[in-house]
Amino acid sequence: MAGAARAGRAVMLGAMLWAGNAMAQLTPPQVVDLAPVVVSGVQPGPGLWQVTAADGHTLWILGTVSPLPAKLEWRADEVQAVIASAGQVLGPPGWTVDADVGFFKGLTLLPSALKAAHDPQGRRLEEILPAPLYARWLPLKQRYLGRDRGVEKDRPLVAATRLYSAALKSVGLGGGSPVTSVLNAAYKTRGLTPVVTRVVVKVDDPRQALKEVRGSTLQDQECFEQTLAVVEQELPQLVERANAWSMGDVDALQRLAVEGQYQACLGAVAGSAFGRRRGLHDVDDQAARKWLAAARAALARNAVTFAVVPVHSLVEPGGFLSQLEQAGYSVRSP
Repeated sequence: MAGAARAGRAVMLGAMLWAGNAMAQLTPPQVVDLAPVVVSGVQPGPGLWQVTAADGHTLWILGTVSPLPAKLEWRADEVQAVIASAGQVLGPPGWTVDADVGFFKGLTLLPSALKAAHDPQGRRLEEILPAPLYARWLPLKQRYLGRDRGVEKDRPLVAATRLYSAALKSVGLGGGSPVTSVLNAAYKTRGLTPVVTRVVVKVDDPRQALKEVRGSTLQDQECFEQTLAVVEQELPQLVERANAWSMGDVDALQRLAVEGQYQACLGAVAGSAFGRRRGLHDVDDQAARKWLAAARAALARNAVTFAVVPVHSLVEPGGFLSQLEQAGYSVRSP
């Protein structure tokens, strides 16, 4: 039943993220028409960041990015060697939803989940968005989603997410990460279970939560607009970043370490009535504090620890590496 439970939780998580996962110019910007070359096949990935305590205990960190090339095969020799000697591994930071529903109960909730993806007032995108912003949406929808009429009933955040996923697929990105499967195999071989560093948002009553989601209004126009800007102009940079990770170009990774539309879309969820009731208003700060506490505890306990962290969380001003360095640890880049 483990797989069934995961499927049920996925239904809930998707629904909650849907409800919750400046004026446009009068002349829509020209969409960048490109044919980016995405690397494929066996690639080494980046080197590891090294954080060392005064007693010599070391935390090795793999910086990750998403999306990655769809046809990437990761040669993880260095990472596998570190995990083989690690006393502990830390899971990635962030937040997740814990909704304990079985598979069949998840299926009964699916209609409610789909309704949660729609505007609570029953409006279509054309009625919600300013006319200039909707005019930018139409050619992108046609290009990446075709004649999908159902998306017009979705909340702007949901429609933006669907557009973004389709645009990534069109340039050879996404479709699942090879990193997770490689890491899980290495953990299993070593007999290690990653320490959970994510903030867990517990949902005890999924049906009631979905009712709250369906009734919540999201301020998600900024999320929609920023997602359109990424699709219009930034696909080449996403390809460049994915290639940099695959080929181990750390300088390029650090230069391209941006969050894109994430904060705007998270803010739309966290700032809603639903998000405030569920404690999402400062979830990123909670997640950062939890990961840093886990990292310090692991450095005190283990001679060798391995961790996985998004590159932007590591290298941004005031990010994890900066905070660890300020706390007295030695930090060395790959």
